[in-house]
Amino acid sequence: MPKGYIIAHITVEDPEAYREYVERDTPILEGLGGRFVVRGGTGEVVEGAAHDRHVVVEFDDFAAARRAYHDPAYQEVAEIRRRTAQSTIILAEGV
Repeated sequence: MPKGYIIAHITVEDPEAYREYVERDTPILEGLGGRFVVRGGTGEVVEGAAHDRHVVVEFDDFAAARRAYHDPAYQEVAEIRRRTAQSTIILAEGV
């Protein structure tokens, strides 16, 4: 069965406040079966434009990734990200 992913491209505008998002989203997403496979680190845009930070969270399947993103506890914490960063969030099915 194909894996499911939450893929996030983020430019943090308020690093101090954003830290709370990272501290709180990690246990929620991991508790919902997510595994962080990319989080921050060095990135290089080789074509087009992108945000500064990249995160990939893997789930057992697409439905699990979708449930995690829409989970009320995660959505509550996501409000911190929305206030402190510009972001593009993608749900994707892998191979």
